[in-house]
Amino acid sequence: MSKLLYIKANPKPDNVSRTFRISEEFIKGYKEKNPQDEVITLDLYKENIHHLTLEDINDIFSQKGDDAQSHPILKYAYEFASADKYVIAAPLWNLSIPAILKSYIDYISVTGITFKYTENGPVGLCHGKKAMHIVARGGSYGVEPLSSYEMGDRYLRTIFGFLGITDFTTVAAENLDVIGADVEGIVQKAIKEAKEVAQNF
Repeated sequence: MSKLLYIKANPKPDNVSRTFRISEEFIKGYKEKNPQDEVITLDLYKENIHHLTLEDINDIFSQKGDDAQSHPILKYAYEFASADKYVIAAPLWNLSIPAILKSYIDYISVTGITFKYTENGPVGLCHGKKAMHIVARGGSYGVEPLSSYEMGDRYLRTIFGFLGITDFTTVAAENLDVIGADVEGIVQKAIKEAKEVAQNF
């Protein structure tokens, strides 16, 4: 049995967010294909994830032993490390990811839990896992000339690779804000692609 961590980073409800319309169909297809797996939904807005403060940082580095696993911030790093698969549902906002997702990544990127430093530099501790990013974009950021501006999926791939996760798939619905675009058709095409990926994820 595998554990899938479904990370949601959008304040909009499922039926309004175009990203969530796609990701929810992925999760539905995944559950049908893998009924024995555990799927944990982590809605970052409902979790009230915030930017780390100086007090948070000092507190994190003072934690030791078993108490650290129940710490209000470190618990997210331990939860992340214990998962086998990840689905990140996050739209492209201002060429990158929503700020709340970056804050979450600050929560989970903890030395000794998801990566470590060695004499040869940093080494990820999350090997043998896989991730998927489901994203809605207003324009065509998957190809030039706009792909040079896209820093959301690029950042997620980079930080996940840093943590040891190199099996990374992206399903993107693009051109959703282009005047005259068939928005529903684009979303449905992405849903179909996501469902196909779910069969072997």
